[in-house]
Amino acid sequence: MTVRLGYNTNGFPQHRPADVCRVLAELGYDGVAITPDVLQLDPFGGDAIAEARALRALLDDLGLAVAVETGARFLLDPRRKHQPTLLSAPEGARRRLDGLRRCLDLAVELRAETFSFWAGTHGDEGVEEPPRDVLLDRLCAGATALLDHARGTDVRVCFEPEPGMLVASLAELDGFLARLGRDDLAVMLDVGHVPVTEDVSPADAVRALAPRLGGLQLDDSRDRRHEHLFPGEGEIDWPALLAAVDAVGFTGLASLELPRHGHDPVTTARRALAFLRDAGA
Repeated sequence: MTVRLGYNTNGFPQHRPADVCRVLAELGYDGVAITPDVLQLDPFGGDAIAEARALRALLDDLGLAVAVETGARFLLDPRRKHQPTLLSAPEGARRRLDGLRRCLDLAVELRAETFSFWAGTHGDEGVEEPPRDVLLDRLCAGATALLDHARGTDVRVCFEPEPGMLVASLAELDGFLARLGRDDLAVMLDVGHVPVTEDVSPADAVRALAPRLGGLQLDDSRDRRHEHLFPGEGEIDWPALLAAVDAVGFTGLASLELPRHGHDPVTTARRALAFLRDAGA
C-alpha cells in the first residue's frame, strides 16, 4: 500500500509557502495542501496569481502534488471566525463566493488536483436564522456557482462536511448532495470529523463515500471532540483506515491537517509521516 501523503500549510503558520513546500519535499511528502490565507498566498493580494505561478514552478521542481482548501479563519472578517459564509444574507454570501472564486482561480494556476470548501453557519448578527431549507438553498446556489466557475479546468471541486456547520454529518451530506443534484461535486473527507459526528468508523465512511471521494484530510479525535489531534492520540484505528483507503482504490492526496501543532511544524510533520508509514500508508 502506498498512500500519497500531503501536509496542510495551515500547520505552518509562520512559514512562507515556498519554504513549507521545500520542507515537505525534504521530509518525503508527496504533496502539499494549501490554505490561502492573509499571510500565505492571500487571494485578495494584488500579486496572488503571480505568486501562485511562481509556486507552481517550484512545485514542479520538487515533484509535489497540490490540493487547495479554503478554511482560513479570518480571511474575510478579522473579528469573526469563518464569517461571512455562503449561508449569510446576500451581501455576505457574495463576499464569501468572491473569496472562494479567487481561491479557485489560484487552484487553477497551481494545477491543484482538488479545491474544497464547506457550508459554514448562518452567523448574521442580530438576524434570526432562516429555516434550514432556506440555508440549504443558499448553499446549493453557492456550490453551483463554484462548479460552474471550475468548468473546463482540471480542478476537482470538493465539499467537506464540518462539525458544527450546516452540513456536518454524513446523513446531512447525503441530503445536501441530493438537493444539489450535481454529479460533478466530489467529497473531501476529514477522517477526524467522523468520530465526532458519526457512529461508524472512518474506514466505513471511506468505503461509503468511495465513488465520490475526491480527497482526504488526516487528523485524529476522541470523545466526540473536534480537536485535530495528532494521529494516534485519538480513537481512530489507523491501520484499518489505511487498509480501507487502499481497498477502495483511492489515488488522491491524503493531507495531514494539524493547525494546532503550528508551534513546532517541522518536527510534527516528520513525526506524522513516520507514524502513517508505520501504520501502513
